[in-house]
Amino acid sequence: MQKIILDTNVLVSGLIQKNYPYLIIYEVFNSNQIELCISDILMFEYYEVLNRKKFSKYPDFLIKAEALLVDIEKKAILFKPTTILNIIDDSADNRLLELAEECEANFLITGNTNDFKITNYKKTQIISPKEYYENHCPY
Repeated sequence: MQKIILDTNVLVSGLIQKNYPYLIIYEVFNSNQIELCISDILMFEYYEVLNRKKFSKYPDFLIKAEALLVDIEKKAILFKPTTILNIIDDSADNRLLELAEECEANFLITGNTNDFKITNYKKTQIISPKEYYENHCPY
């Protein structure tokens, strides 16, 4: 079973348009071969970002976001990272690496290529939604 972490930007993109993030989200909730890994901090970030007023300009964004968050809470496996890292300039991105280390994720999927200059952290490959969907998604 694959263990994946979805950066918040993947969720936002998947809720706005039908693209690779949308396809990945669909696969996560319809596959028994993918385990979505979260932490309390990441779940808090999901809620905070997906409820921003700026996204209300997209049709049904907030309704879809609420439904997605409920699905994540039902499907995802909660981990409690104990390591504190300072590898990446953005502290929120370090929290993703801490989660990756704790759950031994196979993939951290992010559209944030500006901050994630590294392509691997320990056992975790850090890849784009396109790279994941085209080459690693077990569909």
